[in-house]
Amino acid sequence: MKPVLLIVDDEKSTRTALCAALEDDYEVYPAANGKAARAILETEPVDLLLTDLRLGGESGMDIIDHAVALPRPPLCIMMTAYGSADVAAEAKRHGAYYFLNKPLNLDEVELLLKRATHTRQLEKENEELTTRLEPTGGLDRMLGDSPQMQDIFNRIRRVAPTQATVLIEGESGTGKELVARALHSLSPRSNKKFVAVNCAALSPQLMESELFGHEKGSFTGAMQRRIGRFEEADGGTLFLDEIGEIDIPTQVKLLRVLAERSIERVGSNTSIPVNVRVIAATNRDLAAMVKEGTFRLDLYQRLNVISLHLPPLRDRRGDIVLMANAFARELCQLNGKPAMSLSRPALELLRQYDWPGNVRQLRTAVEHGVVMSSAETISPEDLPEYLQAAAPAPTLSPVAGKSGSIDFELETAPSLNLKYIEQQAILLALQRTEGNRSAAADLLGINRRTLQRKMSETPDTFKDFI
Repeated sequence: MKPVLLIVDDEKSTRTALCAALEDDYEVYPAANGKAARAILETEPVDLLLTDLRLGGESGMDIIDHAVALPRPPLCIMMTAYGSADVAAEAKRHGAYYFLNKPLNLDEVELLLKRATHTRQLEKENEELTTRLEPTGGLDRMLGDSPQMQDIFNRIRRVAPTQATVLIEGESGTGKELVARALHSLSPRSNKKFVAVNCAALSPQLMESELFGHEKGSFTGAMQRRIGRFEEADGGTLFLDEIGEIDIPTQVKLLRVLAERSIERVGSNTSIPVNVRVIAATNRDLAAMVKEGTFRLDLYQRLNVISLHLPPLRDRRGDIVLMANAFARELCQLNGKPAMSLSRPALELLRQYDWPGNVRQLRTAVEHGVVMSSAETISPEDLPEYLQAAAPAPTLSPVAGKSGSIDFELETAPSLNLKYIEQQAILLALQRTEGNRSAAADLLGINRRTLQRKMSETPDTFKDFI
């Protein structure tokens, strides 16, 4: 397909000459003024914009401002008979790709447009490549064999093909955005944009402009028109994360958009229809907020057509080992390290922890282990210190061991510290293996170098084996 070129010039002879010279290589749209140009920009997929600086009572700078504010802005070229270094610099500040002086040299125009077309093609290829490299957002990115997660997966498969608004509830770090991306990826909208907004990161003053956009001059600092997230997500999915953080005035406007399927930019009375599927998420109890009067009941009912509640990680401990091993494989590759596995004691340490930060915190802990381990196996000491500090300290009660050695039976109690228990475990392993350090390290689930380091820390304890 030919690149789409918009030529804006109030001189008919210039428009006609440029159209005749370029129509073999471009799909050319001529416009005599700013109004016509904006109408074409709003309705056609313009790749290149060639505009004069002076358009009767208008400025080509305003056309460029409008173009660069679009979700997919064209490359803009300014042309003028009143050129100067200052004007060229001003055009580039507004977003112009290049600046041409009149009278035009047609060969120069054709060469410049070819370069701009090549740049545009590279941008498209980069966008496509980035899309292929990004996670698909489907269920392949979500892990869990527990009954709770299998139920979530089944519900996602049923809900995704519909147009229903979805409210995802759960503690921070449980994977709410992954669920939202899965719903989008498995829906008929998957070939359109998935746009995410973190409502907690925006002040009430910025929220309305972020969601609905604004017109130039609508408030102090609004130097040009801005397209909001609803318009950006048109045809696709808008994910409103931490929806419980928006204030009541914005809730009223959001309710109206959901009801009427149209938005008004800040500073405008023009209604713009939008075709967007809304998925919201929160770590707060919206039902309780409704009772407190801090969240509107009617908005809650609009959002809560389908509810998905993600369980905290501590309520599905059976998934921890599966997820930790998957994270280890992914993070080894990401950090350029050879493949390594988590030792049995390390996995047990992960299983015992309550994970207030849920899946996000688990992934961070495994990454710590991947980075800190210098062996093929991630040991407990490679994991963050808070995990070891939170582990239950066991007591020891002696029982008869093999070959005259002393075994210990562990019972959960807070009376003895973990360091002492570790020393006793090392002694027991050395006794069982008759001082063979490699075999003792295997028995403990650590590497030989780690065992030697621990023995050297308290040599008196292990004097019979040094």
